[in-house]
Amino acid sequence: MYVVKSPLSDENLKTVSEALQGALVDLVDLSLVAKQIHWNVVGQRFRSVHLQLDEVVTLARTHTDTVAERAAALGVSPDGRAATVAVGSGIGVTPEGWVDDTAAVSAMVDALGAVIARMRERVDATGEADPVSQDLLIAVTGDLEKQHWMFQAENG
Repeated sequence: MYVVKSPLSDENLKTVSEALQGALVDLVDLSLVAKQIHWNVVGQRFRSVHLQLDEVVTLARTHTDTVAERAAALGVSPDGRAATVAVGSGIGVTPEGWVDDTAAVSAMVDALGAVIARMRERVDATGEADPVSQDLLIAVTGDLEKQHWMFQAENG
């Protein structure tokens, strides 16, 4: 079987692969959480929150692919399986059933905040090991922080 050879040292590859895999898991889960809330949000702000949740889903899915492909380019097999995501995500429990728009926004603020905190740790960890992967993680974090800001502004 052909295996992609990384240009990174074994030590740096370990650091970067852990960061990319963690980012992949969090992004997959974030897309699932946002879609679950999207299907169940109710309230006076239904439409705006519903549409904003789809923005997060699209953003997370796009970045999921970018992160997974970066890992593959470095010779690391990305793992986005449901079981892996279930045990590795840093996002808390998603509300069950119908979710009032205010609670939906709060849940997204919490979910985005959790992912952003972990992403910032990954940005720090990859700086010396692989500036290319770090740059990718910085871009992802910036996009997530923009969504975090927008959801925080929703509930004022």
